[in-house]
This record gives sequence, C-alpha cells and structure tokens, in this order.
Amino acid sequence: MDDLDSRVLRTASAWVAAGTPAALVTVVRTWGSAPRPPGSLMAINAQGETVGSVSGGCIEDDLIAHIREGGLATVCAGGLPAVLRYGISADQAHRFGLPCGGTIELVVEPLSAHSRLDDLLDACLRRQATERVLDLATGQVRLRPGGRDGVPLLEGARLRSSFGPRARIIVIGAGDLSAFLCQIALGLGFEAIVCDPRAEHRATWCVPGVEVSHEMPDDLILRLQPDARTAVVALTHDPKLDDLALIDALQSKAFYVGAIGSRRNAATRSERLQEHFGLTAADLAALHSPAGLYIGSKTPAEIALSIMAEVVAAKNGVLVPQQAQVATAKRLQEEEGAGAASATGLLAPTCAL
Repeated sequence: MDDLDSRVLRTASAWVAAGTPAALVTVVRTWGSAPRPPGSLMAINAQGETVGSVSGGCIEDDLIAHIREGGLATVCAGGLPAVLRYGISADQAHRFGLPCGGTIELVVEPLSAHSRLDDLLDACLRRQATERVLDLATGQVRLRPGGRDGVPLLEGARLRSSFGPRARIIVIGAGDLSAFLCQIALGLGFEAIVCDPRAEHRATWCVPGVEVSHEMPDDLILRLQPDARTAVVALTHDPKLDDLALIDALQSKAFYVGAIGSRRNAATRSERLQEHFGLTAADLAALHSPAGLYIGSKTPAEIALSIMAEVVAAKNGVLVPQQAQVATAKRLQEEEGAGAASATGLLAPTCAL
C-alpha cells in the first residue's frame, strides 16, 4: 500500500500518460484553523475525479464543480498554475465549511509530461529526499536534492515543495505481533520489511505488501543502512538475533529503534550491550526498550498498536509527557513490589516471556 502522497502522484502520472487533462493541487499556506496542513496534495482530472484531499470535501466540491462546468481552464487560465484562496471572509468560511477564521491557500498546477512526476516518484522510490521547484510563470519544473521534510514555500512565482523517502519500518522477527505491527504500519503508509532467518517462523507468515528477508538481522541493517525515515523494531526476544541488529541500528540514522520485552529483560539487555559490545549509556538512551506507549495492552494486536503509536510519535517529533512517564513508572514499581509476574515496562505494553 502506497502512502497518500505517492498514491496522489502515481494516479496523476497515470492520467497524464493516458492523455487525460489533470491538475495537482497543493496546500501551500494556512491561517487560523484549517482542515488540512501545508503540503497536503490532491490530484483532479477533467472528469472531476480526485485522489487525496486539501480540505476534507468542501473545497474539493467547489473545484470539481468549476472544472466540470468549464474545464481546467476555468481554474488555470492560459494553462498555467494558479493560486487560490478560500475562507478569507466569514461568508466563504461558512460556504466552504472551513473552521471559524480559517484560510487556506492552494496552488493548482496543470499537469503535462514536463511536470516530471515520474522522475519524482523514481527519486522517492530510491529513498532520495527531493525538492520540487515549480515556476508559476511558465509551468516548468526542476528537481534537486532537498531535505526529507518541510512545508511548501511560495516565493513570488516559485513554489518549492519537499518530498522525502517514504516512512519505513524494519521488523525483526516474523510472528503474530509482527504481523499486526506490519498491518498497522501499512495502513499508515509505511513501507514494511520483516526479517527472520528462522524458516519455521516464516512458514506461516502471510501479510501481503510486506517484504520478507531471510538474512540475519544485523546483515540486513548493514545492507539497508537505515535513514532518518526508518524505524527498527526487534521482536524476537532472542539475543542472537536482536542484539547485533540493535547495535547497528543505534549507530544508523534511524529515527526510532525499539525492542520488546519486560523491564527486567530490558535492563539485562542494556547491561549485556554495555559489557560485551561496548555501547555507552548515551548509545542506549536512544533505545526504546521496552517498546511502546502504555495503553494497558494485553493482546498482540494491542501491543502492536502501542508500539506503532510510539513510532509515529517519534516520526512526528512528539515527546510523551514526563508526567505520564512518572505516573506509569510509579504504578509499575507498585506492581513489581506486589510480585506481578508480567509487569510491563515504562510506557510499554504487557509482554510475558
């Protein structure tokens, strides 16, 4: 399953290849409350068919009506990109269903073979962060290396948009928990790779859309060299598979590295990695172990949800409130003091070994 931006670009490219007039719509700026953030994409063709969204429906309906009545020329005069604003007045906000005070600015770009959508998709597939520069005066497009993230920037007659590699998760171990984790990741638009050299564990694996590797996990990590759009999660409980992969992942650019297990096992792992492999406390501070936000997880599906929630939070630069960590740690200490057999880790799902 593609992430939404890739699906928009791929659909738009197919329309262009088929000779169907189409446009790419980009949210470039918002003021006040707005339903979709800057960088959101939508493609629309001459029949009014759309993929993606810029407002959740209200503005899309207005664009569809204009295009169906008079073609793309009613929006893009002279076949050139146009800048549109919605929600400037209270009447417009009410008409288009925008939140009170919300204003949204769009660039509507007629597409052609010169739009370089295929080149952009190819760069994303090769995990190359790319900046797309659109000249509004001519409709010409340039592609150049860029940052992995960033909101669009409209400067005079130039629109600069950033397209980073698709978010990716590498899961070590093929099992029920891994299957649920990968299914959630795919639904969130992540590329998912599961790695397990154990044939008996791969025998019943069947999650469509997930790449399966038979390599040793550390070999896979070294080969893929995780970038800043990659998360790595170890789920095997087997030090022979997890430890070396975690060491290599912690030395990569991965935005998230996590491992499942109880608090006791997490502490044992940390001691082992420091004593036998030379990792420092600073190295291990980047390891989410036990992995996952505490949500009272019991089943593999719930544990997968808690882990994926923490992965998404890390991807989006969101920190878990310290108060929640302290409260959870206190509760877990009380459980351990009462002799709980399967205490959960700090902000971690329940995981019985």
